[in-house]
Amino acid sequence: MTGTQEIHVFYETADNRHGLRHDPWKALVVPRPIGWISSVSKAGVCNLAPYSFFNAMSDKPNYVVFGSGGRKDSVRNIEETGEFVCSLATWDLRYRMNTTSAAVPGGVDEFPLAGLTAAASRIVRPPRVKESPVALECRHWRTVELPDADGNGANHFVVFGRVVGIHIDDRFIKDGLVDTAAMRPIARLGYMDYAVVTPGTVFTIQRPKVDADGNLVEAKGAAE
Repeated sequence: MTGTQEIHVFYETADNRHGLRHDPWKALVVPRPIGWISSVSKAGVCNLAPYSFFNAMSDKPNYVVFGSGGRKDSVRNIEETGEFVCSLATWDLRYRMNTTSAAVPGGVDEFPLAGLTAAASRIVRPPRVKESPVALECRHWRTVELPDADGNGANHFVVFGRVVGIHIDDRFIKDGLVDTAAMRPIARLGYMDYAVVTPGTVFTIQRPKVDADGNLVEAKGAAE
């Protein structure tokens, strides 16, 4: 112990008395992939919206998940039809992605609103964003309502989808690998902030090796 006092912010989430200008929660779990979700209503109207709580959850089979504050059009459409598509949001598409977050009336198709092309999917009915280099065709598995601190329904929903088809733009496949950085995908931070992956910010670390006795034999940078 050096005798110096540790100074940091701590607050209990039930009270949320952090003393900051804005709730810091979304600025702490970062960066988060953007789930750019397209769906179709029973009436056949397309919907496209970005979700900042999104990620891949498993491999073989592939599952994705996104969270929605409220039972929004995307959630209703997916539950009614059982299908959706997630397209990759990139640096080149950042403003059009943001346009699709506008709180327009229900029944408005965000594809033309944002100047985007609705390209036909192969397996599911909802279209993908043609301008995006990656699209994941999904079938709805389950929606889970998240309880509040007292265990009651809090009007927050988590939607799980099994990925049944994947589109990848050939321009971003090099030597049999996907050049993720070349796509320049963007991610959500807190407040109104975003981040972008570029070739200059990508780095590689090999997994550590362990011998038969469970001892580390190679862990580069472990002491840094």
